[in-house]
Amino acid sequence: MNILLVEDDADVAEFIIQGLEEEGYMVFHADRYSEVLNVLEEWQVDLVILDILLPEMNGLEVCRNLREIGYTHLQILMLTALASPENVVIGLDSGADDYLSKPFKLIELKARVRSLIRRKREITLQATSSEKKHHRYGFIEIDDYKKIAFSHGQALSLTSTEYRLLLLLLKSPEKVFDRTELLDKVWGINFDIGSNVVDVYVNYLRKKIEKTTKQKAIHTVIGMGYVLKIEE
Repeated sequence: MNILLVEDDADVAEFIIQGLEEEGYMVFHADRYSEVLNVLEEWQVDLVILDILLPEMNGLEVCRNLREIGYTHLQILMLTALASPENVVIGLDSGADDYLSKPFKLIELKARVRSLIRRKREITLQATSSEKKHHRYGFIEIDDYKKIAFSHGQALSLTSTEYRLLLLLLKSPEKVFDRTELLDKVWGINFDIGSNVVDVYVNYLRKKIEKTTKQKAIHTVIGMGYVLKIEE
């Protein structure tokens, strides 16, 4: 597996590269956007580890640009010293698949990398399958072959994270998911990160669905979590 590390602090970069190479990964290093593009054009990269604070262009802009120019399936792990829930959401909304707050332990970084690489393999397997997968519950529908979600027949404009969240809820309607399970299955984080990122994304998803209908779809179960349940 090839990993591109985008980090302008030489000491931090050396620490990360050494740790990942010990796990058998091939690691390329860049410290600015122009170098990122050069590496991506020349090599097959499976994962980008992207620091937010970079010269010339910050990591949020780099992430958005990569998505806009076509690197939609490239797994991106954002490194940030700005770990407030608001900044985490901004990073995820920029197109990142996961984030890790600085300072971090190398064992945690390796766990995040393994999780994202597993997710990439799953996406690749799904993409190579010719089976068209449809999921429907009430007025909510997902075509998981085309990766499109609908509410009352209207296509919903969802981020990749919102899509994964809705798909998980739709596959198990009327099941109550607690926040830890949602973090694990949607974000690939198998522990409580102590932020309200789940609540923020559920709220985003609710608002987009409720633009199409007056019926409630996603409900809060106080003290327990969230459930997709449509009551006639």
